[in-house]
Amino acid sequence: MKVLFTLAAVVLLTFTGLAPAQTAAPPENYIELLRSDINTQRVAIITEAMQFSQEEADIFWPIYKEYEFEGSKLGDKRIAIIKDYAEHFTEMTDEKAKDLAERQMSLDDEELKLERKFFKKMDKVLPSKTVVKFFQVDRQIDLLIKLQVAAGLPLLD
Repeated sequence: MKVLFTLAAVVLLTFTGLAPAQTAAPPENYIELLRSDINTQRVAIITEAMQFSQEEADIFWPIYKEYEFEGSKLGDKRIAIIKDYAEHFTEMTDEKAKDLAERQMSLDDEELKLERKFFKKMDKVLPSKTVVKFFQVDRQIDLLIKLQVAAGLPLLD
């Protein structure tokens, strides 16, 4: 679990700079570099936590790459919502607040749909306990990241 603590540190350093209170958003290439670092840490945590046999690894990792690719599209949407929030934070209207909330809830639905899709896909070729364990680990990582992001975003007045 040492790797999990490393990820926590990376996430903390990564997202504390995304708060709307700052005057300028980080450059796009900076965000991409940080996302890459987090993804590298995610793979390390999954590898350590799952302890796959070679046969399981050969089955799991190609499916995971698909899952990660599709998830990155949702990550792009999440970053766009955060940027939009930051851009409008000081002059937030009811209409914009409602739009952001609806976009966030829609994104939450898309994330759950993606998890269901890949749970079914993995469950066809791997033991169910292994698949459940992976999604437990993956969810813990996501919750850690989301908590750090949320902690960096000020509440509306």
